[in-house]
Parts: sequence; structure tokens; C-alpha cells
Amino acid sequence: MSDEDKELVSIILPTYNEAENIVSIIESLLKLKDQFELEILVVDDDSPDGTGDLVKSLSRKIPEVRLIRRMGRAGLASAIKEGLLDAAGDLALVMDSDGQHDPAAVTLTLNTLIKGSFDLIVGSRFHAEAEIKGLSSRREQGSSLANAIARYSLNKSYSRLTDTMSGFFALRLDRAMPFVRAVDVNGFKFLYELLAISKGNLNVSEVPLTFKPRTHGNSKLDIAIFWDFLISVLHNLTFRLLPRRAISFGLVGTSGVFVQLVVNQVLMVIGGINFEQALPIAVITAASSNYMINNTLTFRFQRLKGTALFKGLLKFLIVASLPVLANVGVASAFHRFVSTDLITAQLAGILVVFIWNYAASSRFVWNTP
Repeated sequence: MSDEDKELVSIILPTYNEAENIVSIIESLLKLKDQFELEILVVDDDSPDGTGDLVKSLSRKIPEVRLIRRMGRAGLASAIKEGLLDAAGDLALVMDSDGQHDPAAVTLTLNTLIKGSFDLIVGSRFHAEAEIKGLSSRREQGSSLANAIARYSLNKSYSRLTDTMSGFFALRLDRAMPFVRAVDVNGFKFLYELLAISKGNLNVSEVPLTFKPRTHGNSKLDIAIFWDFLISVLHNLTFRLLPRRAISFGLVGTSGVFVQLVVNQVLMVIGGINFEQALPIAVITAASSNYMINNTLTFRFQRLKGTALFKGLLKFLIVASLPVLANVGVASAFHRFVSTDLITAQLAGILVVFIWNYAASSRFVWNTP
């Protein structure tokens, strides 16, 4: 096949601490040069293990390799989006850089995209002909359940897909680009967000994917990933009317309700103080709990650490001071004049503070509009 007949394909490899894997993956992909004109675009989140330096060295010798090193930006979805927006090819393929996606699947995926009338091809771990070697039975069951929930929240035309959260997919950029631009990079999985935003307007098919065991490095899966999944599904089920962060902030606030109720009850029963004396302590404790959880989950890409964490707590409490007073005032007034039910009184006060806390703390604590 002459170079003129080859499709230009941009392969997007998001990386963070993949120095032990990235060279072998790039070498495997370069074997496809006889079939496709390649651009291998590595989007690295300034990995401390030197992944970016390795790729930079390779790019000096191999013209197909290009590095985007990101400073002050982080996250898998945003790395994928940045790579796709910067891709030179008409076709793009996204895959993980941890060695678990078999490079042999690239040819099948791209040929299916090129020869068919599809806009997007997903490499599915749960296709009938797929083989999963890199997940424990527990994680495989968890992923299957998550996929079932995700499918329920998507447009019905995507209900036949078996892996809506795959990290391996290829797409025609001319058809997909309007949706790529609209993807919320704080989402759980880029593919899921792309499918949600496209609302059935992409012609999608799947191919089987061999999912291999990780040989080097550590999995990026943690509690924040599970949280992102929950927020993504709720965001889509609520017709994307509320910002993702507002949903997360609200759920964290729900945990603060529990903290406030428990602390208030403990102080009254064990401490022997009355409701109105216990309430301010319970409110401040709940606010501090909300701050720590939001810093870990809701604003994890702007997460404060060290002295900034302590300063952020002070800012958060200052921002919350007026609604804290309102919380105490409304709850106390409600308890005195409307209802003697202690839980109802506290919920009335809590409701007053939510909108102010979300808007003000986003801007002044985590510097996020």
C-alpha cells in the first residue's frame, strides 16, 4: 500500500507514571506503519517517574511520536480530550498506556471503522468473543454491574453496547468532534461522557478486546473513581441540568447532615447540654467534615495539601460563617415556633446554606468558577 493510500491515524496515549510500559507500547504500535500513516500522541500529566522524558527522547528519533506534557492539569478524561483536539489525523484511536490493552486490537478496530459506516468503534472487554485476563473476578463483576447501570442511563440506541466505559475506542474526528468538544473532563470515563452527550447521534459498533494483566506499575482505581462514576450516572439521569460539582457537593452535604445529627445527639445525651448549646458545635463539625470530603472528591483536581489545606479550611469556615449563623438561627427558630421535632428543625437550617456554600466555596476556597 502506498503512503498516499494510507489513512492518517492519531493514536492517543494518556500517561501518568507509565515509564515501565510506554516504550514497549510505542514499539508495538510502530509495527502498524505498513498499514496506516501514524501519529502517536502521548499526553503526559508531568509524570514524576520520567515518562515524559522518555517519550521526548523517543520523539527526537521517531517522527511518528509526539509528546504533550501537561503542567497544572490532570485527569484521564481531560488528557484524552486534549489529545483528540490536538490530533492531526482524520481518524483517532484512544488506548490505555498500562499495557492491558492489546495493541493487536488496533488493526481490527481501525479496519472496522474504515470499512464500515461507523462513527465510533469500541473495544469491548465484555464482547462475546473478548478475553479478560487482567481483572480479578470481583473487579470483573463490579465492572459488569457498572456497565449495566451506565447503559440504563444512556440513549436507548446505545443499549446494545457491552462496554460503555472502555478506555479503548476509535472514532472519525469529523463526525465526533462536536461531541468531543462538549465532553465534561471531570467525568468518570471519557467514552461514557461522549456517548451521553451524543444522545444516540453516533453510529457505534463494538469489537472484542483482549484485556491483559498489568505487568508494571499500579492501578489508578481508587475511591475517587467510584465517586466519579456515581456522579456521572446521576448527572446523566438528571438530564445534565445541574453541574457535576453541584451534585457531588450535594451528596457530600448529605453526609454532613448525618454528621451534624449524630454529633448533636451525642452532645445532648452524653455531654448533657441542651439542643441550642449543642447545635453550633454540631454544625461546625459537619462543615469541617464536608470540607475534607469535598477536598478529596468534589475538587480532587484542585485538591489542597499541606498548609494550603489548613488555610482552605479556614476560608471554608469563613465562607460558611453567615449560612452557619442562618443554619443555627433558622433551626432554633423552627424548633421554638414551628416544630419541636429536632431532626426537622435541623434540616430546615441545613436547607438554607446549600446554595451559598456551593457557589461561594467553589470560587473562594478552590478557586473554581
